[in-house]
Amino acid sequence: MTDPTDDDEAVADVPDEGPDPLGLARDIADSYRGGAPTGSPSRRRRAPPSPRRGRREDPVPLSDVVGDLIRDRGWDERIQAQRVFTDWATIVGPEIAAHSQVEGFDDGTVTIRTDSTAWAKELKLLAPRVVQRLNEELGHGSVLRVDVRGPQAPSWKKGKRTLRDARGPRDTYG
Repeated sequence: MTDPTDDDEAVADVPDEGPDPLGLARDIADSYRGGAPTGSPSRRRRAPPSPRRGRREDPVPLSDVVGDLIRDRGWDERIQAQRVFTDWATIVGPEIAAHSQVEGFDDGTVTIRTDSTAWAKELKLLAPRVVQRLNEELGHGSVLRVDVRGPQAPSWKKGKRTLRDARGPRDTYG
């Protein structure tokens, strides 16, 4: 049989594997809270970060940092304008959004393409309300007008049945 004291000696011979990871995590958390490290007094404290580098002492949510970056760079107007494309169905309603799509937004003009001429006419009649609703969502004065376009008609300029100097589609079928 083995002597129980032999097991104790074998455990005592195992070298220490270094600092305790949980203790290190506690030290880091205490340093963020402003408390003194619980480790050995011989550990050096880091110098506070220089304000020139733009580092922060306290942790902050990533959304706050990204929001500050967007405002500092002046991108907030562009991102706000992208809501015309992403939130079109919620702005005008699901029925209108099912028959139309936003093609562009430039210099206060929103360009909308519809899938039929009837919907194009309907949206042209609703244009003042659509502009008002877009300005409520995106900010006052961001949308000045709505340019509504119907479906794209086929071109009669090229193909097997075209004639030079013809008067349009009525001359192509002989």
